Amino acid sequence: MVTKNQIKLITSLQQKKFRQIHQLFIAEGVKVIDELLKSNFELEFLFVTETIFEWVASDKKNSIDFDSLKKISSLSTPNNCLAVFKIPVQKPYSGFGLTVALDSISDPGNFGTIIRLCDWFGVEQIVCSTQTVDLYNPKVIQATMGSISRVTILYTNLIDFLKQTTLPVYGTFMDGENVYKKKLPQNAILLLGNEANGISETLSGLVSNRIAIPRFGKLQQAESLNVATATAIFLSEFKRES
Repeated sequence: MVTKNQIKLITSLQQKKFRQIHQLFIAEGVKVIDELLKSNFELEFLFVTETIFEWVASDKKNSIDFDSLKKISSLSTPNNCLAVFKIPVQKPYSGFGLTVALDSISDPGNFGTIIRLCDWFGVEQIVCSTQTVDLYNPKVIQATMGSISRVTILYTNLIDFLKQTTLPVYGTFMDGENVYKKKLPQNAILLLGNEANGISETLSGLVSNRIAIPRFGKLQQAESLNVATATAIFLSEFKRES
């Protein structure tokens, strides 16, 4: 059973300010919840409509009907489970390996997909500008498919971060050098910009290497690539050198 107070709390967590106030976030679906339960994320409570997650302590798990799940779900078509987890303390930056830096990524789906890509390619850290969409937005959590449990994500002032780093900064631009012809290091920062505006002018001045994915179409008229698609290509090229 879900109480009125729980419904009020859970639905409020769809908004960033209430996630920050309560230091809680929502996860939905068996795959995502299973990944988080097996990680260091701390479960607050879990609601299920079926006999699943039988190892979860009974004081943390509640059986509810589908209509009750619909009241607390952020999905247009709810799954069979919803969990609330505590937001962990942000981990420090280690300064080693390939780091992805995000300048004002605004679309939750793109951000979640980038996290999944980093997990796939073994990138352990993502550094985000404070203008990047909230990591604990339900749509971001959904799009990560559990990869959030294996990638460290932190928010900071990207200007200060890039000024202080000793690593080479590879920025992604339409007029950059052909990434397929570049020898790429294993210890570096890959900076990706906003979906509509790209990398900001201020951060552009802190980039040491401008790289691009060339267009191969005969007419050369494709405007740009989706930022998550571009991330996959760039990460593949960085890892090809390993």
